[in-house]
Amino acid sequence: MSFKEKKLEKIMIIGLGLIGSSVALGIKREHPDVHILGLDRAETLDIALEAGIIDEKVNELNVAEQAGIILLAVPIQATLDYMEALSQLDLKKNVLITDTSSTKTEIMLKAKEVFKGKNVTFVGGHPMAGSHKSGVLAADVNLFENAYYVLTEKNEDLQELLSGLHAKFIIVEPKEHDQVTSQVSHFPHILASSLVQQSDDYAKNHPLVKHLAAGGFRDMTRIAEADSIMWTSVLLSNPEEILGRIEDFKQQLDTISQKISEKDEQAIKEFFENGKIIRQHMEILKGKGAIPSFYDLYVSIPDEKGVILRILALLQDISIVNIKINEENREDIHGQLQISFKTEKDLSRAREMIEFATDFEVEGEQDD
Repeated sequence: MSFKEKKLEKIMIIGLGLIGSSVALGIKREHPDVHILGLDRAETLDIALEAGIIDEKVNELNVAEQAGIILLAVPIQATLDYMEALSQLDLKKNVLITDTSSTKTEIMLKAKEVFKGKNVTFVGGHPMAGSHKSGVLAADVNLFENAYYVLTEKNEDLQELLSGLHAKFIIVEPKEHDQVTSQVSHFPHILASSLVQQSDDYAKNHPLVKHLAAGGFRDMTRIAEADSIMWTSVLLSNPEEILGRIEDFKQQLDTISQKISEKDEQAIKEFFENGKIIRQHMEILKGKGAIPSFYDLYVSIPDEKGVILRILALLQDISIVNIKINEENREDIHGQLQISFKTEKDLSRAREMIEFATDFEVEGEQDD
């Protein structure tokens, strides 16, 4: 069955938080005639229906039997539970099921187990974009603009359905996905939470810690505010890889600790120089060097011609320090366009002007 035929059927989205509701908006942008069923809590469904995110509220999972495509946008354990439950239903022949979980190996093993011998196509998915906001009220049609959207296999129907997200689809084998994300996504969240808890304990005897924590501390710990339920399920679904990252980091700390105790000036200098050089060549900086302290404004914008010029025209009378376009992997970044100012006053003025003149999502962040 082609996508043209499938899109005449109903599409069901289970979970209408930030990711699920934003995916729904993206689908509607490119395929306005697609009929989207939404399954979530009653209050969430009311908001989603009123906002036009979904077309119909669903209270029972068995309604999934009407859908040609089913998307699971819930935490990992809930995804596994729903997969089990869906496998017991009389689903449509050749139904396409996908998920948005942050780990893939356990999900794909579960799919192989529960959908074996059934006319079900399961494609694992992980949209590499997000926000510190959560819930249906944070839904943003531009959330996935130019961000990586990982799929475990190529599927033209799914990619066509999600084309309105304007994401960059890449095919990654499940184990490789979990190994890579354990290093660049999962482990950093452990570090961030550990650092803020260590600092809180240290502040009991050194209260100035809470007053003197500067921009570097803020940058390293911002993601400690992430959803605890989601990240608990992430760690428990990828323990082997994450434990490996922890052990490796312990060795890194032991090495620099030894160099400090030996007062090995050259080794310490090389430690920082190596870190600096490596980061300067990483994709996240697009070749740029160290980032100075400033006030950041994040704007969620569509990938359309003239949008950035439109924003800059609004801010022509305000001094701008730097402009950066955040693309591809934005799981913990607030928006694609990052504008930096030298003063809080300039940031506040810019935010007011953009919010007044556009409907773009805007977030401000201070780096002291």
